[in-house]
Amino acid sequence: MKARKWIFWISTALLSILMLFSAGMYIFNYGEISEVFVDLGFPTFIVYPLAVAKLLGIVALWAFNRRPIQEWAYAGFFFDFVLALGAHLAVNDGEFGGALVALILLFASYFNRPEA
Repeated sequence: MKARKWIFWISTALLSILMLFSAGMYIFNYGEISEVFVDLGFPTFIVYPLAVAKLLGIVALWAFNRRPIQEWAYAGFFFDFVLALGAHLAVNDGEFGGALVALILLFASYFNRPEA
């Protein structure tokens, strides 16, 4: 039981750091990120809202001890990571590693959550 708690806390912390870094990149390096979004086939107007959604997802995972809010955060992250993984694989740019690591961390965090 203790190992599951460690896995949860470590994976959730690493996932949060990854999302914080990603949101920071979206906000502070908009020019570079918008070029990547265009290359992947996504519109550039979703860069800032996606950054805000990632920040809110981190807050939902850490600040609220409510299952429904956490479930929405996990679901949002899941769709973000699956779409990023699919987009990178579709254009074959070799940059799918971050999305794959994020998906693994998400599963590790979700399936090792302590019971409420």
